[in-house]
Formats: sequence, structure tokens, C-alpha cells
Amino acid sequence: MGHAAEILGVTQAFLRSLDAAKLLTPGRSEGGHRRYSRYQLRIAARARELVDQGTALDSACRIIILEDQLAEARRINTELQRTHRPQTDGAGPTLG
Repeated sequence: MGHAAEILGVTQAFLRSLDAAKLLTPGRSEGGHRRYSRYQLRIAARARELVDQGTALDSACRIIILEDQLAEARRINTELQRTHRPQTDGAGPTLG
């Protein structure tokens, strides 16, 4: 956790607050130390950015969750568009 806080330029207390807010759920080492994934570090960095801009922590967490949901919805939409495109033979629509 200390290394993650150092990388992000935040305090360990800030990372614990993200854990308490349920924005991050870090893994644990055998010794019980918090272990953060790269994705979680990106989320923590985004939270710090919002808090530094004056956003309350609970609001920052909600914004991040909504941004993540939007990104996932866009990814799913793109995948559905790719897999459900009508097959054409290049001659245009058929009139009947």
C-alpha cells in the first residue's frame, strides 16, 4: 500500500478511504497487505484528480462508477454492432 500511495502521490489514508467507500477492493498478500492492480491504480488516480478539483470523495466515487459503467456499455454496444451487422453481398439492398 505504501508503494501504491507513493506512485500516486497520495497518502495511505486516501487509499484506505477509497477502500472504505467500496470504490476499490484490493487483493491481500499472505501477510494481509493491500495489493492493487494497475486498473485499481488508474481508478485511484482518477479519484485523486476529482478530489483535487474540489469534488467530494463520495461524489468522486459515484462519478468514477458511472464513467466505468458508460465505458462498459460502449464496449458492449460496439461488440454487438460488430457481431450483428447484416451480411451484404456488396450489391446493395434487395427489393422485392
